[in-house]
Amino acid sequence: MIVWWLIAVLFLGGALAWASEALDSQLPRVVALLALLGSAALVLGLALAGQANPLSPQGQWWVLADASWIPRFGIRFLVGVDGLSLLMLLLTVFLGLMALGAAWHEIRERSGFFYFNLLWTLAGVVGVFTALDLFLFFFFWEVMLIPMYLIIAIWGHENRAYAAMKFFLFTQVSGLLLLFAIVCLAWFHAQQFGVFSFDYFALQDVVLEGRVQTWLMLGFFIGFATKLPAFPFHAWLPDAHSQAPTAGSVLLAGVLLKTGAYGLIRFTVPLFPEASASFAPFAMGLAAVGILYCAKLAFAQQDLKRLIAYTSVSHMGFVLLGVYAWNLYGLQGAVMTMLAHGFSAAALFMIAGALQHRLHTRDMQRMGGLWSRLPMLSAMALFFTVAAVGMPGLGNFIGEFLSLLGAFQASRVATVFAALGLVLSAVYSLWVIQKVFHGPLLLPAGQEREAAGGPADLGRVELLCYGLMALGLLWMGLYPQSFLAHSASVLEALLQQTGTPGGG
Repeated sequence: MIVWWLIAVLFLGGALAWASEALDSQLPRVVALLALLGSAALVLGLALAGQANPLSPQGQWWVLADASWIPRFGIRFLVGVDGLSLLMLLLTVFLGLMALGAAWHEIRERSGFFYFNLLWTLAGVVGVFTALDLFLFFFFWEVMLIPMYLIIAIWGHENRAYAAMKFFLFTQVSGLLLLFAIVCLAWFHAQQFGVFSFDYFALQDVVLEGRVQTWLMLGFFIGFATKLPAFPFHAWLPDAHSQAPTAGSVLLAGVLLKTGAYGLIRFTVPLFPEASASFAPFAMGLAAVGILYCAKLAFAQQDLKRLIAYTSVSHMGFVLLGVYAWNLYGLQGAVMTMLAHGFSAAALFMIAGALQHRLHTRDMQRMGGLWSRLPMLSAMALFFTVAAVGMPGLGNFIGEFLSLLGAFQASRVATVFAALGLVLSAVYSLWVIQKVFHGPLLLPAGQEREAAGGPADLGRVELLCYGLMALGLLWMGLYPQSFLAHSASVLEALLQQTGTPGGG
């Protein structure tokens, strides 16, 4: 029941936030804050009291809840939480609070509807991370996309309509392939067992011929790889990030991209182990190409948010690399990279949004020497930049190191090329820090005439958000076992169930 309450709190909180705008324009953000704090309390309670139930399937599920929905087609409200999904839920509610902090002073128009969409996006994400009926999973997959489309289309920047439509088309077309593959899988279950079922555990018993399994696996892979996003399905992301409001970018980079990686780990490889084994070298090759290609594209950007978007795609390549290495090191690296990237990428997009709010531009050619004017913001930018690069002692280093270690056991060639991406990321990251924050002071026209001699440094809400994310990255880097232990039993069970598609 706790999972249903978690989803219900976000859905109801979004509806109340929208309705409360009629009373006071500042009330929706307070309602959203209360809903997120309530959700955080539920997840923390689950984390503190949770314990795997030995009677559950594979013995690793802490919570399982099941109720009938559409019995004619075997569709149920089947949700569950294990160590892996718990980590994703913690990331979701935490970054939901960070997105709220980013929107606290930025969103001034139609605030009730904005917080409605923000909370419903998070409700969809929570559903994705907990649904174990594949039809229910797809329902939540769609729930999280439509509010995000509206966030970009209504509160985005100058080219928001184009970016929102591009986001919608990419995700919907890939989502239709995913839906088709899910329905086909349920149909094969009916052919073999006499009843339709979308139950995750039941569908693992379906026997598929080689070519059929490959095509269905590709439907799942494309649906999830587009959201990851993996090369060459990444083209929607830079436009979506550059045009989204800061809170939208935090949700996209920190939470929504992780649903794609989660889908690959939870569904794609376990449901299609043989096809995934054959596809693994190609997937790891795509990961290595994406890491290098998007790192190269980052060099060509003058728009700060587009540059961060391309670096985000590049670093998410390490997740794809670790997943298809499909050994414990690779999977643990993928999970840690998902968590650490959620913190560092969200923080960098918040910093880009803060600079745009103060300077009214994202063009790095019009920035320079900001350290002397914005020392706290500049220090935070430096911290999260070196975190994203993979500084030892921070979470990103643990994730990418484990991903490369696991990938080395599966494909040395892909690992070598992927490792070159770390060199490129260090170069473009240092270039951004030098260009934007060092050198002679350069402000856009009119900034010097503003009150108090120019743009203001970090406020209390911003400083609190950045400080919490920095502490999170330090905790991941210095005490990674506190995170690795939660997912270890889940990943070991998946490996035992499927073998090692990337091995050899």
